[in-house]
Amino acid sequence: MSLPASFLTAPIAHRAYHDKAAGRVENSPAAIRAAVEAGYGIEIDLQLSADGQAMVFHDYDLKRLTGQPGPIRGKTAAELGQITLTGGNDTIPTFAQVLEMVAGRVPLLVEIKDQDGAMGANVGQLERAAAEAAQGYDGPLAFMSFNPNSVLQMAILAPDIPRGLTTSAYTQQDWQLLPARTRDKLREIPDYDSTGSCFISHEAADLERPRVADLKRRGAAVLCWTIRSPQAEAKAREVAQNVTFEGYAAAIPA
Repeated sequence: MSLPASFLTAPIAHRAYHDKAAGRVENSPAAIRAAVEAGYGIEIDLQLSADGQAMVFHDYDLKRLTGQPGPIRGKTAAELGQITLTGGNDTIPTFAQVLEMVAGRVPLLVEIKDQDGAMGANVGQLERAAAEAAQGYDGPLAFMSFNPNSVLQMAILAPDIPRGLTTSAYTQQDWQLLPARTRDKLREIPDYDSTGSCFISHEAADLERPRVADLKRRGAAVLCWTIRSPQAEAKAREVAQNVTFEGYAAAIPA
């Protein structure tokens, strides 16, 4: 399995083409529509609702993006669908709703957020919900996660959908809740083959890592996160085949 070429063409809008000043909150329907209209690929995040539905939302807690306290996992999909995202008019969408909105018009890169809390094997419910929502979807779609156990679950639940690993330098500063042993292991991307991955989306500042070059030589597609300027994009593209961007209008190749 390989990542479709469309994922390597147009830049990928991080959490969709969001711009809070324009009322387009990250991962919101407005940001998704804007990305489709601009011709960008779209990256979104999935979290789990109390009733087991895949929701398009980045954080584990609702506070930053809605002003309401408490974990997203503490409310049902119906309840979440009534909560307005701060800075816009949208509410929190389900993954199924976003799939219907995108309708195969642009590539959709879906990050499954770690539900285990320690990048461990206590996962499965969100992965099942994501796979169920994606059944029959006719369009370029790929799943990824920082947690290799989640990617392995997707290999079982949705074997025909391309999958990859979200990867990082795993510095102590950025990953304070992860034990050093776990950071040291994940940093070297040891689970690429065992998860049946066909791509990585790697931290842009760490693209010079030898393991990234090794995977690229072996045929892995290399994406990166998160680019915030044309200058940073040019630098990243010395290694990466495409970028996930935010905060500027990335150029789309002619």
